[in-house]
Amino acid sequence: MASARGEFSSRFGFVMAAAGSAVGLGNIWGFPTQAASNGGAAFLLVYLVVAFTLAYPALMAELIIGRHAHANAVTALRQISNTGAQRLIGGSAGIIGFIVASLILSFYAIVAGWMMAFCLSSLLTLFGGESAAAWLTSFGFTRNVLGMLLFMGLTVAIIARGVRDGIERWSERLMPVLLVTLVVLVIYVMTLEGAMEGLKVYLLPDFKRALAPDLILNALGSAFFSLSLGVGTMLIYGSYLDDRQNLPLVGGMVTAVDIGIAVLAGFLVLPAMYVALHNGVEIFTPDGKLISEDTLIFTVLPELFNSMGLAGILVSVFFFFLMSIAALTSSISMLEVPVAYVVETRGVARRKTAYLIGGCIALVSTAILLNFDSLFGLVITITTRYSQPLIGFLFCIYVGWVWHRDQLLQELRKGNPDIEQGLFWKIWPWWVRLVCPTIILAIFLQSLLG
Repeated sequence: MASARGEFSSRFGFVMAAAGSAVGLGNIWGFPTQAASNGGAAFLLVYLVVAFTLAYPALMAELIIGRHAHANAVTALRQISNTGAQRLIGGSAGIIGFIVASLILSFYAIVAGWMMAFCLSSLLTLFGGESAAAWLTSFGFTRNVLGMLLFMGLTVAIIARGVRDGIERWSERLMPVLLVTLVVLVIYVMTLEGAMEGLKVYLLPDFKRALAPDLILNALGSAFFSLSLGVGTMLIYGSYLDDRQNLPLVGGMVTAVDIGIAVLAGFLVLPAMYVALHNGVEIFTPDGKLISEDTLIFTVLPELFNSMGLAGILVSVFFFFLMSIAALTSSISMLEVPVAYVVETRGVARRKTAYLIGGCIALVSTAILLNFDSLFGLVITITTRYSQPLIGFLFCIYVGWVWHRDQLLQELRKGNPDIEQGLFWKIWPWWVRLVCPTIILAIFLQSLLG
């Protein structure tokens, strides 16, 4: 039973945890820079449409499988299989999923360590520690390893405490802090010279750009990845939901929170970019393209903060604090995927498992740092561009084609006895069966062909 392995105590706790998993660096960092590189408001418009036509149905597939099985992805996919071949493929997909989640966390922890280092650097600058602050913002192996270990330590400590005392409790604390910090930063940046120009780029769409195939596919990929789909994080969180919850409702709430924070982050990052441009900081390359995402976050915005004096240092503290929280709420869900599998299939104590797997991931992160130029980009490409779409595709296939329709309906009726009469049941089953796999394959092929 779910209660024996852990269970969310409230709908609010689940929504905060699942939204926290979805709201990561991809929302605060990735979405705004994608929007800036793809026509601003045109990208925003397409993103809002596809988020509810692709991301939400795919999210529901993971939540329903997880809640039905009250188990990890490997066990869950095997449970809904009908033949030996289906059980083999489903179990293999689940195992690949937790490997991919672990690999994503291995590079994610490195980037999150940079965010924490920049936050600490700004704090030290406030108190006169310029030399230590400069070391924290310089790219070096020692700095990178220490930042990664600090971040992994926080992630492991939360997961080791379990579902209610760890994941739920800290998600309920961190997500409101993230939201308040983001709103405060947005309000402040809007008062600066140049912000309105960035706001116009973000809110005034070029409808011709909105129809561009590349923009549509980029928006599809951004919406899919922003909800942490394709590695089993939402499946495992769904497995901790009690049977009384209305899954389409809570899934919609998670999607709305995730998209809302991504859109709100755009009100921060795009105006901040044009504030930087107004202050003489270059944000475009000589050929007129926006500079790369990492340069924007770790070079352009720090230069902007430095040009603002004491106020800039304070904004820098809050900004990188925001980024660190966003990273942490996502990392705990990534670590939970392999931890849940080992705890449930091997019977190892949760605390021991969390420290063991967290340590192994830290070793992989260290190996990436030792071979940064060759491994960092490679791991990102293999996991996010190729593996995530394929695993997400399989989740949709299992819900749409493998799982018997009457069993699927019975699972949904647990939290909503009248669901068969509603719009969700009339649209979602065939949508997740036909439309979602087709779109996910399109995203995969786009990534494959470059």
